[in-house]
Amino acid sequence: MKAGICLLLLCEMCIELSTSLGKPGNQKKDKEKSCLPNHENACSAMDQLLHRSTAEPFAEQVPLEFTLYNLTEKNMDFGFNLYRKIALKHDNNVFFSPLSVSFVMAVFMLAAKGETCKQILQGTNLHLLQGKENFHQLPALFKQLKDNITENEELVLQRGSFSFIQKNFRLKEPFLNLSKQYFDMEFLSVDFHNSTHAKNVINQNINKKTKGKIPKLFEELDQHAKLVLVDYVLFKGKWLHPFNTRFTELETFHIDKYRNVQVPMMFKSDKVASTSDKNLRCIVLKLPYRGSAHMLIAMPEKEGDYASLEDHITAELVESWLRNMKTRKMDIFFPKFKLDQKYQMHELLHALGIQNLFTRKADLSQLTDQRFVKVSKIIQRAVIEVDEKGTEAAAASGSEITAYSMPPTIKVNQPFLFMIYEETFKTLLFMGRVVNPTEL
Repeated sequence: MKAGICLLLLCEMCIELSTSLGKPGNQKKDKEKSCLPNHENACSAMDQLLHRSTAEPFAEQVPLEFTLYNLTEKNMDFGFNLYRKIALKHDNNVFFSPLSVSFVMAVFMLAAKGETCKQILQGTNLHLLQGKENFHQLPALFKQLKDNITENEELVLQRGSFSFIQKNFRLKEPFLNLSKQYFDMEFLSVDFHNSTHAKNVINQNINKKTKGKIPKLFEELDQHAKLVLVDYVLFKGKWLHPFNTRFTELETFHIDKYRNVQVPMMFKSDKVASTSDKNLRCIVLKLPYRGSAHMLIAMPEKEGDYASLEDHITAELVESWLRNMKTRKMDIFFPKFKLDQKYQMHELLHALGIQNLFTRKADLSQLTDQRFVKVSKIIQRAVIEVDEKGTEAAAASGSEITAYSMPPTIKVNQPFLFMIYEETFKTLLFMGRVVNPTEL
């Protein structure tokens, strides 16, 4: 069986229907400056955002230079924050793409103004980048990131976006042009009033874009929807040094002290980069793909003791792991697994402070002239399958770290965290947790 990973992020926007004659509070006037790249400033609230009182937590952090590498670092920390929100709600397996969520939030930066835009910047950690005069360059920076990580021929990574728009729902021309320019957005017209036909059209397109990995995402659609935005990532990674299928055997995987399952355990004897984090009591391995990506695996030394690791993981910690890794020959046992996860991302983003976007306070006046538009749903579904050949995708500061205390044999036979990471541009593509490899 070929390895496979497929990610699809779906975002649905619709008009909120209300019998109230009152107007939503705090709706911004058109005199506010745009969040579009063609304008002089980012959001009209940038001055307030970057000059908050030092009594507020994020104001104590030093702003970073406005560069691609700092963008990816902030994206990574946003991904870890999002992961923690998922982990609070899900005890079992976890898998999602922080990168795809970041791209969708970047699209909404084009559409949003005022407080709505400010919350997106703050919730995604991008407010920490230096200089409000540069925020209008964010879409171009995201495009640069996409172009850089997709141009590597050995790292087969494809991403794109497409929108299904209700007939006669008018989008503003600048948004149409800029979303095409920076995010390769494709637009298709559908009639959501005929929800069955619209559902079939959207499912067929999603199935095609994800190469059959997600054949039927929607069981039903809201007939009042106005726009469905889809962002997809397809990743095909082959191990630089594959596992030999002849050595794969059933082994015991310890879910916790009371539960065990039998899983196909792959094996190889190879030179592997690794380190040990004594403070977080975990072993960290790096399994490279061809090209510039690798899978980073963090396994607690004690069964099921991954909560502390999840609480403390940051971009800075990952960089310290990578800096302190040493390569040595060892025997590696690693389970085959397949995950298929689906999340209500709007609930998780709301918990990170991105709130107005999903309420009647949403200011999406750069998207459309129609009033009282909000985002009703952001759903992400991600599928990964890891085997001997590789992966095919359709999405604590100050720790004491040593590199020489690794045992000669590493058996990943208990719950672990993993990341698929593009090393040249330090980009977190996917992240997950395997608690039970036999469950999706």
